Amino acid sequence: MHKDFQRALAMLLLMAACCLHAGAQAPQPPLTWEQVRDRFELFNPTLLADKLNIDESKAQEITADLRPNPEFGLTVDGTQIAPSHGVWQPFAGTFESPSISYLHERGHKRELRTESAKKATLIAESTHADMERTMLFNLRSAFVATLQAKAVLKFAQENLAYYDQVLDISRARFSAGDIAQIDLDRLELGRVQYESDYQSAVENLATSKIQLLTLLNSRTPPDQFDVTGPFDFTDELMPRDDFRKIALDSRPDLKAAVEAVDKAQTDHKLAESNGTTDPTFSVWYTHNSSTNNPYAINTAGVSVSVPLRIFDRNQGEKLRTRLDITRNEQLRDAAETQVYSDVDTGYATLQSNLAQLRPYRAKYLAQSVRVRDTMTFSYQHGGASLLDFLSAESDYRMVQLNYVNLVGSYLTAAAQLNMAVGREVIQ
Repeated sequence: MHKDFQRALAMLLLMAACCLHAGAQAPQPPLTWEQVRDRFELFNPTLLADKLNIDESKAQEITADLRPNPEFGLTVDGTQIAPSHGVWQPFAGTFESPSISYLHERGHKRELRTESAKKATLIAESTHADMERTMLFNLRSAFVATLQAKAVLKFAQENLAYYDQVLDISRARFSAGDIAQIDLDRLELGRVQYESDYQSAVENLATSKIQLLTLLNSRTPPDQFDVTGPFDFTDELMPRDDFRKIALDSRPDLKAAVEAVDKAQTDHKLAESNGTTDPTFSVWYTHNSSTNNPYAINTAGVSVSVPLRIFDRNQGEKLRTRLDITRNEQLRDAAETQVYSDVDTGYATLQSNLAQLRPYRAKYLAQSVRVRDTMTFSYQHGGASLLDFLSAESDYRMVQLNYVNLVGSYLTAAAQLNMAVGREVIQ
């Protein structure tokens, strides 16, 4: 309860901040993943529209629980249409008979209808949760893509600045006659690659932000929007069987499949009940002033009408609902198999990413920096050729960029495993 209150308070503060800064042109503070997720749940129109299905299903519960309406009837007969014995008395011999009838439902039809409607609401809630699970994966992927684009842009900026320092030193060496014109030209031409990396990184960051803003249903300009969060990986991973157990308890699509079987069983009971006979009870009162019996002017009566279900005993619905139970059981088994498949696939992908990331952290990153710095120092002091320097610089760029992309792939794979499990088990 305390956590729910804190989260609600945080969302209110977030909405207040949005209102205060709605007209401002200054960039907003970077949003964390928790803030992005809360804003998504508050403002995404697709998610909000789907949530209304739950309310509609609850409204159908009210309809299912309603009793049949009684019926009122009135019969009037014997009114004069011409004077009798020269005297106009149109209502003197009128026969009046008001009546009320009511259909009595047997076999717990109303209770079964209500139970079926409530189970349909449970399915609607699980289906909505499953849709939110899928959309949260898309949101998390866009969030990770934005963090990855920021990391690539930062690397491109640092790489370009480092190369410009080398160019400044090389121009000074050329002025001193230490290197040839062709070497300086080749160095300056090499800058094109780093300029291209920088511009591509700027474009990719803007594109990633636009995708994220679209999911948030926000009209904020991309240059005024930013996110923040850890862009790294953790080497700790639970056993695969633990993820499987969590998924079996958490996956909303599996819950919906199980609830569909339960609802199908209730619908079959309702079909059986709808095959029973429902009598109609009627009561009436009669006023007949034209009768010769002075004691029969005012009378009352009752009747019972029972349909004879000789031909239609709801056989078709009984068979259909019985088959529907088997169909939903098969779908439940398929959903459970899909859960195992999704978890195993996500786990294998994450393990593969970790296997590639470990040697980068343990060896390749430091090696690429050491080789580049050593070759740069040697080239500037005449101890290495231009080709050796350019090769070392290219190797450094490739290793560092590969590492950034692998971290992004790891975080995306972690989001995929979270989606497969049904909740966030890897932050």
